[in-house]
Amino acid sequence: MSHPILLYDGVCGLCNRFVQFILHRDRNAVFRFASLQSAIAASILARHGANPNAIDTVYVVVNYELPEEYLLSRSAAAIFVLKQLPGLGRSAAFLLQLMPKFLSDAAYNAVARNRYRIFGRSEVCALPREEDRARFLDQQ
Repeated sequence: MSHPILLYDGVCGLCNRFVQFILHRDRNAVFRFASLQSAIAASILARHGANPNAIDTVYVVVNYELPEEYLLSRSAAAIFVLKQLPGLGRSAAFLLQLMPKFLSDAAYNAVARNRYRIFGRSEVCALPREEDRARFLDQQ
């Protein structure tokens, strides 16, 4: 499996916190990142028939640029990420998987609708730390 890519809203406070959460726990540097506002994200989403202007979700691209590439969104993407992380992340993923998908997506959608109001919004995408910059595909 190639490095999974997390596509996230680069101006969303919650999304940026999620990226920082992953960076802190992803000791093997498994994940790569790109903001949904980037050209690479638009290209990937178009390839999968997803609307590149709909930035109300997080996506994970699995097997990037391989014949078996696929795209996960919403709660499925979040659960996939948590399953790859050690400790509490993996435990949280296990618990979330017990919920029916329609419930986990409904909870995800409720948070997504209110994310800017609760977690804030930045006018520009946050810049990664120097040691993490190579993991951000839209920063190269």
